[in-house]
Formats: sequence, structure tokens, C-alpha cells
Amino acid sequence: MEIELIKANDPFDGSSRRRIERLRVAAYCRVSTDDEDQIKSYNSMVRHYTDLIQSNKEYIFAGVYADRAITGTKVDKREEFQRLIQDCMDGKIDLIIAKSIPRFARNTLDTLKYVRMLKERNIAVYFEVEKINTLKDGEFLMTILSSVAQQEVENTSAYVKKGLKMKMKRGELVGFQGCLGYDYDVNTKSLSINEEGAKTVRYIFDRYVAGAGSTMIARELNEQGILTIKGNPWVSSSVMGIINNEKYKGDILLGKTFTVDPISKRRLDNLGEEDRYYIHNHHEGIVSEETFDRAQEIRNRRNGGRKHNVTPGKREKFSRQYAFSCMLECGFCGASLSRRRWHSNSKYKKTIWQCVKSTKNGKRFCPDSKGIPEQVIEEAFIESYRMLCKDNRDVLDEFLRRVEKTLGENSIPEQITALDKNISKIQAKRKVLLDKYLKGIVSQDIYEETDIGLKKDFTNEKAKLEYLQQQLDDETSLQRRVSDFKKALSENEVLEEFDRGIFESIIEKVIVGGFDEDGNKDPYKITFIYKTGLKNEIGNAKERFDKSKKMGDKTKELCSHIADELKGVCSFVSDNTCGDCVPSVKKSPINQRIAPIWGKKGCVFQFPQKTHAETDLPQG
Repeated sequence: MEIELIKANDPFDGSSRRRIERLRVAAYCRVSTDDEDQIKSYNSMVRHYTDLIQSNKEYIFAGVYADRAITGTKVDKREEFQRLIQDCMDGKIDLIIAKSIPRFARNTLDTLKYVRMLKERNIAVYFEVEKINTLKDGEFLMTILSSVAQQEVENTSAYVKKGLKMKMKRGELVGFQGCLGYDYDVNTKSLSINEEGAKTVRYIFDRYVAGAGSTMIARELNEQGILTIKGNPWVSSSVMGIINNEKYKGDILLGKTFTVDPISKRRLDNLGEEDRYYIHNHHEGIVSEETFDRAQEIRNRRNGGRKHNVTPGKREKFSRQYAFSCMLECGFCGASLSRRRWHSNSKYKKTIWQCVKSTKNGKRFCPDSKGIPEQVIEEAFIESYRMLCKDNRDVLDEFLRRVEKTLGENSIPEQITALDKNISKIQAKRKVLLDKYLKGIVSQDIYEETDIGLKKDFTNEKAKLEYLQQQLDDETSLQRRVSDFKKALSENEVLEEFDRGIFESIIEKVIVGGFDEDGNKDPYKITFIYKTGLKNEIGNAKERFDKSKKMGDKTKELCSHIADELKGVCSFVSDNTCGDCVPSVKKSPINQRIAPIWGKKGCVFQFPQKTHAETDLPQG
């Protein structure tokens, strides 16, 4: 038996019998920044490889593929690299020359992936510094060197991250990308107010606090020809970006996001995975802290209705396009009232508010409700306000004094402090108990029985603490409401026509429909619930306040009249409102038991009998 060796053809071996005429050779180079030194290096590499390939008679110059100011950790960002690989797949290149493995890629997986892909096509990659030819040499050395290149990136990232954290700790501004209403001084690293942009910021906060939604505010800004800081039209998310930005009250939160790893460069919102640094009074605020906090309270309330379990069709106030949007509640079924136009294409047009359950699902779902003209609700509010300010001012003043006195005697903060101490003591006891059990001082059955009791006490104390904190939040909200209420009364002693600003500042909600004193159904009964807990009922309002009937003027336009000072910031765009919104009123700390104090035909004011919150704590 005779065996004859037939040698394989080697494209890199000049002694091969079947000579490949010439190799099509391309070079790849990359620099990661736009620094002057690296740009010089970039230009030098392009010239070097062009001359190197063209001067070799065995090579055909296939081009130099070069990425500038691009990281080597992700190949999808490198357009020239992607073009190089595509040309290789199309059979246009036989050999790739790169200065080193880190210039080719700083990601071990990417390096191996593309080297193997090219190897399957019999395309070699030659790294000059390491002197590795991927067709001739094994992967072991290349894998080690590629891993070293990746580790360098990770180390550099860790050093940079540590440096940034040190800057944050010193209170230095890090990662500032521009902010509407502020100018950034690079030298002093300070922020100063830009009045032109600040006007837009104040407008957004004023409208939002007044009750307008982000979509409406965006539409108003676009109609006024105002653009975002990047020159784009406003959308809901860009408006909420302004509302959520703590810089506008003069503070800065550093570390809002963090990079998961330097290879994928994926960034996530920092929800506690990394340290954050909140700097108070860092610069001059555009809006007051009170305005900013109120905006956040409104935002949280609106988001809460969507996130938590709520009855379908019910949520917190969301749309505030009109004065009564999401403020009117049906007295028969509890649904909200939506704004509708009757005879909108004729001279008999008028605006009414009607139960959304009746209009959407059918009259049989709320048979007792009826549409009530908008003008009737406005006139009824004017009457209620007049009675509140004049006929019964002494009673009202006494009520407000009692509320303020009760709030001043509040002991909830002291109770919260005491509960915090109790919780800390229980945690300490559990820790000591666990240590004794681990040391063998306490047996397992005694440990488990004692720990169960301590755990129960801990749960009860935590429940009490959460309850008291909620009570404290409610009382804080009530203090602000009482303050706003008194301010509105002092500034507007007389109300000649409906004023949206006054209405929204003192009214919590309005119930339309109900029962009279004899138990008869009255679809036109209007109950105004004030933010301080006061309650005013006006019976048969349509009969008393429908001017179109009295005047015989069927062509009268019934719409909300807004005070001159608010017209500039109000929007009347369409007649569609959030018909499925039902106000969800938080319980006031004021006891809800009420009793009639005095009355007038068709009008009854009711005041709470007690002004102090019942502080029954949850039982264990």
C-alpha cells in the first residue's frame, strides 16, 4: 500500500501550485474620541494602511474602513465596521489588516463572533501588534488578548464612574445636557435664569396647577408658536418633563440614571441601585417650592388613579379643559357629568352637563338624571358664594378659626416620633433574640414563639405609622386649603359673574341631582362641597336660575365665562371632555357628621359638627 500526499492550497503560501493572483486587502482603523491627538493618529493610520497595501504588489487595494469618535465596545454604532463586514460577506475582500485587537473590537464576544464569521468565508484578519493571523493561528491567544482589551474598558469605566460620584458628592453639576429656562456657564459650572425660556416654564406650571392637563398645555404652547429647547413641537411627555424637573425650584438630583455595564452601555432609571445626591438650593429657582410641590401632588394624584385598583370609569381629576370638567358628580348613580352641546348647528344651541352613564350606556342605567344647563350651575355657584361671603360671614369666620385652632393643636407628629422609636426597639429586640438563638442560649421553640410575637408587634406598629402619616398628609393638605380659601374670600368679597379661578380654588366637587327634604327626586338640585368641608345645597336650581326661560331668549349662548385675568391661560378647543372621569375626593380630617346651621328657601349650608380628625388607629 502506497500513500501519496497531495498538499492543500494556501493562499498565503507563495510556493502553492495554484497561485491566487493577488489578495484583495482592506484595512480597518478606529479612534474613540475627537481629541486633536487622536484625530492626528486617525489620519496617520489611514495614510499608513493606504500606502502599505498599495505598495505591496501581491495586494489589491480594497479600501480603508475607518470609524472616528466611536467606541469599540459596540459594533452596531460603527458604520464603517458594518460596511466592512458586509463587503466581506459579498466576496469583495480576502484579507483585513488591523493595528491591534482593541482597534478591531473591545468586546470579546464581538471579536470572536466576527472572526469566526469571516473564517467560515476563508477571510483572514491580521492584527499587526499581536502578529496574529486568524486563519493560521488558533483562538486561544486571541481570546486572552481580547479579554484583556475588554477588561481595560471595564476598569476605565469603573474609574470614570468613581470620579463622577466624587464630583456629585462635592455638589458639582454632572451630565448637564441643557435645560429650558437656564443658561449653563462652562467655566463656573453654574446655572443662570434665561428669562425668555423661564416665561414658558412658569406658564406650564401655572396652567398645570390651575388644572390643565399636559396634552392641553402642549397644544396651547404649539398654538402660540413656542417650541421646546431642541426646537421641536411640544407633546405631553415634554410638558411632563418640565413638571417633573426639580431644577425649576432650585434643587438638583444627581444620579437619576446609571449604566448597567460599559459593554452594552444600557442605562436604567436609578431606583436605588446606585447612590443618588440631592442638592438643595443649588441655584435660583424659576418657580416657588410651593408651586412645584403642588404640581407634584397633582401629578401623583392623577397617576394614582391609573396605577391602583379603581372602579372602571372613575379616577382622580385628569382633564380640566372647562371649569366643570371632572368636578360634577351625578347625585343618583355617582358617575361624572360630561359637557354636551344641544342644537349646536342651529340658533337654539346651548351647553348642558349630563350624566355620562346615561349618555353612554343608555337612559335606563340612570333614569332619574337630566341634563342641566351650564349657565344654571354658574348662577347657582354665584348665589352660593354670595351667601357664604355676606349673609353668613360671621359663622364662616368662626368655623375657620376652629379649624385652624384644631390643626394647631395637632399631636400627630409626636405620635409618629413615638412609633418610630417603638419600631426601632422591636427591631433591636429581634436582632438580640436572633443572636442568642445562633449562640445556643435560646432554644429553637422559644426563639420561634418569641419572634412571632415581636413580628406581630412590628407589623401593627408599622400599620399605625402608615395611618398616622396619611393623616398628617391630609391635615397638611387641609391647612393649605384653608389658607387658599381665606385668600380667595379676602380678595373677592363680591362676585358679579362666574369666575373659574375662584370656583376652582374653593370648590372640591359639585353633586348634581338628589332628593329634597320630603324625599322627592330633584334632578336639578345642586350641592356645592367646599374644600374646607362646608356643604351648600340649592334645590330646583333650573327653575330659579335658568335665564333663558325667564327672558324667553332661546338663542342665548350658555358657556363658562372666565375672568379677564384668566382668559389668557384658558383653552376652549373642543366640546369633548373626559366624560369618564369621576372626582375621587379624599376624606377630609374633618369629621363628616354634619348638621344644618341655618337655611334659606331652596338653599341650605351645612357645617361639620367637629373640626378635629378622629384618630382611631388600626387595631392589631
